[in-house]
Amino acid sequence: MNSLDLPKPPHETRVVVAMSGGVDSSVVAGLLKREGYDVVGVTLQLYDHGAATHRKGACCAGRDIHDARSVAETLGIPHYVLDYEDRFRESVIDRFAESYLSGETPIPCVECNRSVKFRDLLGMARDLGAEALATGHYVASRPAPGGGRALYRALDPARDQSYFLYATTPEQLAFLRFPLGERPKDETRALARELGLTVADKADSQDICFVPQGGYADVIAKLRPEATRPGAIVDLEGRQLGEHQGIVHYTVGQRRGLKLSVGEPLYVVRLEPETARVVVGPRAALATRRIRLTDLNWLGEGAPEALTDLPVAVRVRSTREPRPARLSWNAAEAYAEVELAAPEDGVSPGQACVIYEDDGPRARVLGGGTIRRIGALQAGAAEAA
Repeated sequence: MNSLDLPKPPHETRVVVAMSGGVDSSVVAGLLKREGYDVVGVTLQLYDHGAATHRKGACCAGRDIHDARSVAETLGIPHYVLDYEDRFRESVIDRFAESYLSGETPIPCVECNRSVKFRDLLGMARDLGAEALATGHYVASRPAPGGGRALYRALDPARDQSYFLYATTPEQLAFLRFPLGERPKDETRALARELGLTVADKADSQDICFVPQGGYADVIAKLRPEATRPGAIVDLEGRQLGEHQGIVHYTVGQRRGLKLSVGEPLYVVRLEPETARVVVGPRAALATRRIRLTDLNWLGEGAPEALTDLPVAVRVRSTREPRPARLSWNAAEAYAEVELAAPEDGVSPGQACVIYEDDGPRARVLGGGTIRRIGALQAGAAEAA
């Protein structure tokens, strides 16, 4: 086996590298080229460059395409730019807007990986005769005990991107490789300098790529003007405390920007798109113990339908560490249910709940799903939709 766990010498193994124009994917291409692989670089043009062309912190924009092409020239590898704007708009941007309109808080990076990069681009890699598609994500992939490949948290906990890759299917994992999953970020930048890459000190992408300056509400308002329908801000009993200019400006757990003077801190508890109401309450009202998941992607052993009170760890936001929980499958209504060992604040419909084998730093990713409904913990309250 070669370094990618493929049964051929590197020079007989073609690998397509998804090159975003950043330092991580550029180093992946450079490392594989140095090891003797037949490397082909591919960059996706995902959206109209417009205001994002020269914006720091973006990816897949005009500057990044130029940088990816420059790196490919330095490495002496073929490089292709694929126009995926239409499919990105339909699969990611439109769904992003619809989700906000429904009172959810979506994660477009998950959908981009699921429906564009690891579906369409992976198919293109196969068409190019590749035996693997390599990316610059910080996540680890290793052969699974029962066959196939398993996904694990990255060596560098500060860079771990497993939360955004839970939706990768077993079939996709068999073809994907993540060479940076076992490296710390500072080593990646050192390698970029060693390889003579001009992007060695380039800033990492941070914002949603198609949202200039992080102003997602403006983007959604252009796509779905109804998202800015004014409405009432009410407390848990339905009493009006103020007004708002569209639920798109709010997310569950938000405290700032409510512009209410009631003498105590209030947080957004839930959004009601049908009535355009923003429901607020004390922080205690955010405590959540039970979470209902739909669109479950299962990467663990066995079938998800057999899950019964399985001890796991779950992550309900990308910025939080996995917390102990138990996982079960509701056969009657075909959804997964997570019961947290301790309540979490700010669990929001539309976000991902990622499931790990345990809460260790190198834990295996067992899958995840979309949070659709949560169980509240207010003084004996029933579920809050």
